[in-house]
Amino acid sequence: MKKLISILGILVISFQMTAQNKKGITNNYKSSALDNAVIYEANIRQYSQEGTFNAFTKDIPKLKKLGVKIIWLMPIHEVGMKNRKAYGNVSIEQIPENEKAKYFGSHYSVKDYRSVTPNYGTQKDFDKLVQTAHKNGMYVILDWVANHTAWDHAWMTNHPEYYTKGKDGKFVSPFDWTDVADLNYDNPEMRKAMLEDMKYWITDHNIDGFRCDVAMEVPRDFWDNTSAELNKVKPVFMLMEAEQPDLMQDAFDMQYGWTVHHIFNKIYKGENTVKDFDAYIEKVSTSNEADDIYMNFTSNHDENSWNGTEYERLNDAVETFAALTFIMPGMPLVYNGQEYDLNRRLKFFEKDQFPHTVGKMMAVYQKLGKLKSENPALNGGKSAAAYKRIQTSADDKVLAFQREAKGKKVIYLGNLSKTAQEFTVGFDGKYLDYMSGKEVILTKGQKLGFKPWEYKILTVK
Repeated sequence: MKKLISILGILVISFQMTAQNKKGITNNYKSSALDNAVIYEANIRQYSQEGTFNAFTKDIPKLKKLGVKIIWLMPIHEVGMKNRKAYGNVSIEQIPENEKAKYFGSHYSVKDYRSVTPNYGTQKDFDKLVQTAHKNGMYVILDWVANHTAWDHAWMTNHPEYYTKGKDGKFVSPFDWTDVADLNYDNPEMRKAMLEDMKYWITDHNIDGFRCDVAMEVPRDFWDNTSAELNKVKPVFMLMEAEQPDLMQDAFDMQYGWTVHHIFNKIYKGENTVKDFDAYIEKVSTSNEADDIYMNFTSNHDENSWNGTEYERLNDAVETFAALTFIMPGMPLVYNGQEYDLNRRLKFFEKDQFPHTVGKMMAVYQKLGKLKSENPALNGGKSAAAYKRIQTSADDKVLAFQREAKGKKVIYLGNLSKTAQEFTVGFDGKYLDYMSGKEVILTKGQKLGFKPWEYKILTVK
């Protein structure tokens, strides 16, 4: 995380230096602090009916209205065919020949790190996506699978020593992921090859960083060295799919907020209360470096496909917790489709899509994104705004806190329970109810009544 300061400090110079590369990409991206960013996860395969780079690129200006400054693309690389997952534990070899075409396999079974999935378009189409994002003031980071490859990756034949082998001398899969083979990080040549493949996307395609899959399964010294080497090319943003503070010291800029995500789910089920959220905030404020960034979310591709949509897990509290991810310390994630009220699980191994029908949440995310982008009281990262818990007479049910920076204040006030709550607050003042636009005047000791899952975001008029 120490490197984030240098990233922000030299970003303009670096982008000017890399404004044009071998592909002729013009990069007009302007430096802006990551403190007020929203990150957006895009699954190109499922994002549109076409499932192409070009179809996604058309919507980048819409994402800007959500406050998005970082686009995280799920793996774009060609997926292996050998042992490809069809569904469950069934591989494509077990599927009738006339049905095989509909099974695209896991994005995380990479056949060639320097390729793009043919169905998505060409590398030129990808370059257009990156260029459009930069023109709209956004980073593009690629999902990177460093722990394993597909069984038909060229390394399997040309460099079998790059892979982990069992006692019987055979290649092994990590966990129960039978469509991939585990890489051997004891091999220095494999490490060099992996680093060069990562550099390729920066030097030849001008991307801005990586979301690193199962980062905790790869040795820390690889990440530390790789991050340092990539930053010699240009400053990059590194997100890890893990919640592991020690990896944040040098290699990564942001980690998953898995713990608080599960707290959200448990609060809705009645298994946790606001006090568990308070304990979490206290723990991360004392056990992490001040500039560590947590990614806060109510959904992502894994949660949606395997554990249920946010509507399955949070039901009528979806908006309440979505708002909380924007107001609490950290960076909020929007998973593609959430802005369109996505209420079903997207298929993981097959082609799928979600309707782009504007409903309730588009306006909600636009308002939240605007507030996050424009109000320094919601800053996170190296210059994080202050967080102050506000006491109420129902602290186990009602969450109230204030964020403050540069003379700006934002207050989150929410009933995080399934029952109506009457409570008193210990602050006063004249505020704007940000979501409704109405004036709110509060006095100390005033009794308030909130419906189940009702929340307010208060800004100072």
